[in-house]
Amino acid sequence: MKVAGFNSGHDCAYAVLDNGIPIIHAELERYIRIKEPPGDSIQFLFDTYPEAEEIVHFAHWSETNPNWAIRNKYPESFKKALQTTSKNGGSFYEPGHHLCHAANALFSSNYKDALVITIDGGGRDIIDDQSLIGTFTAWKGDDLDFELLAYLQEHEINIGTMWSQCTSQIFGLSSGYPKGNQCGSVMAMACMGDASKYYDEFYNHRFKHPSMRPFNFGKFKEIAEASEQGAFDVAAALQRATETVVKEILDPLVENSDSDNICLSGGVVLNSVMTGKLAKDWYPDKNIYVCPVPYDAGLAIGAAQYVWHTMLRNERIQWEDNCTPYLGVTHSEESIVATLNSRTADVFWHRADVDAIVDKLDQGFIVSVFSQGSESGRRALGNRSILADPRNPDMKDIINEKVKHRQWYRPFAPSIIREEVKNWFTTDQSSPYMSFVLDFTEEAAEKVPAVAHFDNSARLQTVTEKDNAWYYNFLKKWQEKSGVPIILNTSFNDREPIVENPDHAVNCFLKTDIDFLFFCDYNILVKKNK
Repeated sequence: MKVAGFNSGHDCAYAVLDNGIPIIHAELERYIRIKEPPGDSIQFLFDTYPEAEEIVHFAHWSETNPNWAIRNKYPESFKKALQTTSKNGGSFYEPGHHLCHAANALFSSNYKDALVITIDGGGRDIIDDQSLIGTFTAWKGDDLDFELLAYLQEHEINIGTMWSQCTSQIFGLSSGYPKGNQCGSVMAMACMGDASKYYDEFYNHRFKHPSMRPFNFGKFKEIAEASEQGAFDVAAALQRATETVVKEILDPLVENSDSDNICLSGGVVLNSVMTGKLAKDWYPDKNIYVCPVPYDAGLAIGAAQYVWHTMLRNERIQWEDNCTPYLGVTHSEESIVATLNSRTADVFWHRADVDAIVDKLDQGFIVSVFSQGSESGRRALGNRSILADPRNPDMKDIINEKVKHRQWYRPFAPSIIREEVKNWFTTDQSSPYMSFVLDFTEEAAEKVPAVAHFDNSARLQTVTEKDNAWYYNFLKKWQEKSGVPIILNTSFNDREPIVENPDHAVNCFLKTDIDFLFFCDYNILVKKNK
């Protein structure tokens, strides 16, 4: 039986489960090449998913505001969905926003029970027959069910909105559609600043919604514009105050929880510095899990999961290692070759194996890789990645300047063989979706300077053979060649959404200084035709 979930707000997306297992998660931004768009997610499904007429149940998180409700905003698509469910003997469900986040967190994990936390910029749920906008919620996850423990509303705390407004109003960076959210740039600045200088002003504000408690953005904008170090100091204060406030709310919830597990979702948990501290500092005796798509595109997965498990009472799924994030469309060899043959003025290609790619990386070349279905979420995990040698101390600057065209201080992630984490990091934490920033040992950081941030931390991706066989085996070969079980991994894009299809891949390859493009499934190596 197929169940489809949707999100039609920003980060428009749909997901399809087949007997509870996600088989596709499509984000509109990957198709239209504009970041974080709103859109008609139901029509998006009917336009791009060939088996749409087979879907039995539809689920879209509820919106009680009539101007935003899916039934009113996209009435023709909503009608089409109702007709499909009626024909197939199903229903159209509308669970709450944070309940969908919570379902995505719990049901994507392997934990039967957990304290489930969601933190974002606001979303509606029906709580005690009232329509409320929550921003920080806690639930007791018990197999198929959820018990509400805490529901903080936007007038009480709004970390997501505060970060978005700081990102745009203080640092002059994008904070959403159409260029994407650059809160990660602010997070990268924070480790180079003195948090104590402005900490009190951020902490004392308590992250109230800025419209409900004014905040002096102008003062901090002047400080950030006056000097780069001033910007770093402001970012550091914002980051530390965020961590303090979150921990103050979490501590009693964790203390009163009878579960050893904590599951996290919502856009704020993309703050991997904070989630790293949960794992290594705050609650090291707990199991910490962040789902692959914690921001609003993941609502599509969570809505479908909530219907399948909680509404329809289907038993939990035990994932082998981890719930897969590789939910994009797989492209055939014929379509890839056709794309390359249509671009003979720009590229030429030949057959090559993984050993050849390892040699290229060892020689200092930058290689983009394209494999099977694309990964869902903000972070490339080996199927749509740009790879480079982490041992080269100049590689971070080279890629920031010539490939990604972004700020010099932005770090790059290490992909590491899972069983090697304990030998390289001070905390042995699984991080299959790049969800945690951990600390390298001092000796390890010196060996891979291109992926060690200025404080010797890194947002790592741990790789197992069951999660991604090609990438794991590649890392094994790379380790044999280089002596390190780590590769520099950044998303295959250049200030645009991650590439989705072969044409996107060739376009990005041509407009950057990437040296080679490798289609892993078919051993096709592409070079520019200069």
